[in-house]
Amino acid sequence: MSDSKTSNTMWGGRFEGGPAKVMEKINASIGYDQRFYAQDIQGSVAHATMLADRGILTREDLDRIVEGLNTILREIEGGGFDFRPDLEDIHMNVENRLRELIGDAAGRLHTARSRNDQVATDFRLWIRDTIDRIDGMLFDLQKALLGQAEAHADSVMPGFTHLQVAQPVTFGHHMMAYVEMAGRDRDRFADTRRRLNECPLGSAALAGTSFPIDREQTAKALGFDRPTANSLDAVSDRDFALDFLHAANVCAMHLSRLAEELVIWSSAQFGFVKLSDAFSTGSSIMPQKRNPDAAELVKAKIGRVLGAYVAFTTVMKGLPMAYGKDMQEDKEAVFDAADTIELAITASTGMIADLMPDTDALRNAASQGFATATDFADWLVQNLDMPFRDAHHATGAAVKLAETKGCDLGDLPLAELQKIVPELTEAVFDALTVEKAVHGRNSYGGTAPDQVRAQIARWKEKLA
Repeated sequence: MSDSKTSNTMWGGRFEGGPAKVMEKINASIGYDQRFYAQDIQGSVAHATMLADRGILTREDLDRIVEGLNTILREIEGGGFDFRPDLEDIHMNVENRLRELIGDAAGRLHTARSRNDQVATDFRLWIRDTIDRIDGMLFDLQKALLGQAEAHADSVMPGFTHLQVAQPVTFGHHMMAYVEMAGRDRDRFADTRRRLNECPLGSAALAGTSFPIDREQTAKALGFDRPTANSLDAVSDRDFALDFLHAANVCAMHLSRLAEELVIWSSAQFGFVKLSDAFSTGSSIMPQKRNPDAAELVKAKIGRVLGAYVAFTTVMKGLPMAYGKDMQEDKEAVFDAADTIELAITASTGMIADLMPDTDALRNAASQGFATATDFADWLVQNLDMPFRDAHHATGAAVKLAETKGCDLGDLPLAELQKIVPELTEAVFDALTVEKAVHGRNSYGGTAPDQVRAQIARWKEKLA
């Protein structure tokens, strides 16, 4: 039995009684979809203008509707709008307030449209605006990374595979790897924006409308490339939301990888970098502690973004055409993912901009763990014409010898090395410094400082 005796005035002609309280609670989305207010009003102005241009709405009604919608926009932005849960969503809240302001003319605004195509349009507009904002944030992150790369194009550090010392690289080269990642993130978001940029407005509930509307006009007015081509697909499609969540998920994964390295590098055991006070915290009991909390939190944020992606994919997987109320679950997932990824990008940019690498610690670490072993093998190939597999075997024997003696490859006596490779000369030791190893990797995209600077210049031009 219903707890309310009054039916909803927006759709209640079919109903004698009102919804139960719990029905109002589960059905209402105004608590979160009020974030669509600007896009909803923007879409309504475009729709009303098109109706008037097509002679479906009088100019007098159009003027009253537009004036009323602008008043509502100011009320919401000024904090003076009363969002009512009993009116379910942003669309009905705006329409109800418009009726209070201008009377019966408000009822004509909904001609030739449905909440189904209305929300699909609002959502695309909102995600489009959010993508544009995120793109600017990723641009700022790339600039911060480029700044560190340029300052440390020559700063030698150990490169790792399996978190084991592999070969020497430069800190600038490492930073540029994340510039590339952020570039792909921007491409993914841009691709999502390109695909979503079709306008559902005019698809109505699911079958289009019998009114002589001009969908090209509303699409153009709202900055879309074109109207959607199938009304059923238009109101039931949420691929654009899933695309956005996928792009956000990959971006969050990249930020998590960067954050994990900052956590490791800033530890006392590594001591590669220092995070600024602005992005570190202390301990309530251990006064010596300097915790990389911002990085740890960025690292954890992917759980929320991935959770949103999985949750909404699960909502959509079994839905028949066209609109189902299940799809109301799209917004909270996307809103939370958007808020999360924006926060994570901003925090990451701040950490990178303030980052203080310890170049001496980086250089010392690069000299450990036999980081120049591959260079030893390459020297054997290039100077003694030894097959690489044989050179690899000989280098392994040299590393084993150095381990036994507790020294690095470059510290072994030539006579000892000649027991492994008799043809060796003193010239081999020139190849066993980390600086020589780094400068030698001058292939395109390599870690040689000249290559790093070339990539920095390429990205600066691209970002300009």
